[in-house]
Parts: sequence; structure tokens; C-alpha cells
Amino acid sequence: MTQPAPTTEHALVKEAQEADAARQGGGGDAEGESTGTVIVAGLANLAIAIAKLIGGLISHSSAMLSEAAHSVADTVTEVFLFVALKRGNRPPDTKHPFGYGRETYFWAFLASLATFGLGAGFSIWQGVTTIIEGEEQGDPLVSYIVLAVSFLLEGASWLKAVRQVRGAARKWGVTPGEYLSGTTDTTVKAVTFEDSAALIGLVLAALGLFLEQVTGDPVWDGLAAIVIGILLIVVAAVLARANVSLLIGQSVSPRLQAELRAEIAALEHVVDVPFLLTSVIGPTQLLVAAKVDFDDDVSAGDIERISDEAERRLVARHEGVRYVFLDPTAGDGRARAQVHPPAS
Repeated sequence: MTQPAPTTEHALVKEAQEADAARQGGGGDAEGESTGTVIVAGLANLAIAIAKLIGGLISHSSAMLSEAAHSVADTVTEVFLFVALKRGNRPPDTKHPFGYGRETYFWAFLASLATFGLGAGFSIWQGVTTIIEGEEQGDPLVSYIVLAVSFLLEGASWLKAVRQVRGAARKWGVTPGEYLSGTTDTTVKAVTFEDSAALIGLVLAALGLFLEQVTGDPVWDGLAAIVIGILLIVVAAVLARANVSLLIGQSVSPRLQAELRAEIAALEHVVDVPFLLTSVIGPTQLLVAAKVDFDDDVSAGDIERISDEAERRLVARHEGVRYVFLDPTAGDGRARAQVHPPAS
């Protein structure tokens, strides 16, 4: 992108906000769908947490109480994700010219910590306590009913998330697994993973409750609670790792980088693109910067025209590209590293 003429700071910010709003013209539906997915999951988890708590208290089941803690953690998680969506979609301002997209990942990281601390911690503690001290067996019928109803509610939330994932995967021409692995929409990833873990946890709780009922040994119920806790640790670790990577500025996949480089290299008077950087600045928001080697006899006016065309092409053809900065030099990007070597 060519350097703009000197203007006031207010005008620059306003220009950036208007450009970003125009580029995001088609993003409202996706944002609304993600918000709907989070709200449905949060309401379902809150109702399920109350039902599981009642069932656990009646049946004296550690696995059921662990599942109640699991659902409480998921409810807190959905609150964090809702905050992430709202705060992360604020427009750019003077202090944050690229917007607040990365704040989404901060709140999503807190959500993963909630899953780890509230859900996994309580589940493992409850399971170990049951194995060591034992527990009084109550009526398991209520717990079975709660588990069945919870499975239906969690399943409805999970299906909504899966439909969104499959729709997005078809749009990008990838498998649902590849989409979940690479998406920068961390809210969809979190809801999908947590609902999947919730369904598995319900099956584990039912199995532990059944084995305790058949054998009369509370160890099975305690083991089920511990396995649920371990499951939550795995989910929390996966989500935390993804959010930390995005929070500190993750690049896009090599495939997409190659496409972006090819788009720029195909422009008139472009000889080579020796250096290209990409950085995720928010869910489905991307910054592209590149050094471009132009023909030696190309005019300054042509460089400006081609740079503007590069931005138009990348924004139009690659959904999510928000900013494009081109440097008309043939450097390889190592000059700064050579001038300022890292301190030993």
C-alpha cells in the first residue's frame, strides 16, 4: 500500500475505520452465527449444570458432581467467549489502529483456564476423594434421567456448532477437521471442542454410575470422575495453546501464504516477491506485508497504481484480508536482523 498524503491523525483513523467497515461488509452473518452458537451453548450448559447438581446430590455420585462442575465451567467459558466476541469486534481507534481483534483471543484464553481450573480441578479432586474415602450410594434413577436429558441438550448445542463448522469447511473447500485446526474463529473451535468433551463426559459419568451400581464399589464412580477431569485438561490445553499462538501474532498457513504471494507476483511489472509476512489480527482478519521487486524501469506512478491494484485483489479474492502493505524493494527482510543482531 502506498504512503498516504499527510493528514491529521483523526482523519487517518476515520479512513481506517471506513475502509475496515467496507471490507467487513459480508462478515455480519458469520459474527451473528458465532454469537448464536455461544448463546445456545451457554444457556444449555447453565440448565444442564443445575440438573446435574441435583442429580449428583440425590445419587451421591462423584461422576455426576464432576459433570456438574464441568457444565459450570462450560457456562463460565461461554460468558468469556461472548465477551470475546463483543469486545473483539470493536472498530479501530487512535490507540488501536488495527482494531481489537486479538482481544478475542485473550478472553478465549481465560475461558480455557476456566475449563482447566473449575472443571478439571474439581473433577479430579472429587474422583480421588471418592476412591480414598468412598461414598454413600443414593438412588441412581434421577442421575440416569439427568444424564439422558443432558445428552439431548448438549447434543443440540453440538449439532449447531458442527453445522457451522461444516458450512465453513465447505466454503473453504477443506474437511471439517482441517477447518477446526486452522480457523482463527476461536469461539467456534471452543464450543465444538467443549460440547464434544461434554458428550464424552456424560457417557463416562453414566458408565461409572452403572459400574458402581452393579459392583457396589464406588471406585468406578471415582475413576469416571478422574477420567472426566483428564479429558477437560486435554481440551483446555489444546484451546489454550491455540489462543496463545493467535494472541502473539500467528501467521496463516503456508498454502494461503503461497496464494497471496502468487497474487502479488502475477501483477504487471512485478519481477519477484522475495519476502512476505502475514499476521492474524483477529478472527478472520489478516494483515499482509511484502517486499516487492518491480521492473527497474517502472515509474513511481505505476508502482502506486500496481500497489493499489494488489490491495484490491487481495481484499476481494481472499476473505479476511484487512490491510495490505507493500514495500517496493528487492530486500529479503533480513536487513534489520543484520543491523540489530539479538543480544547474546
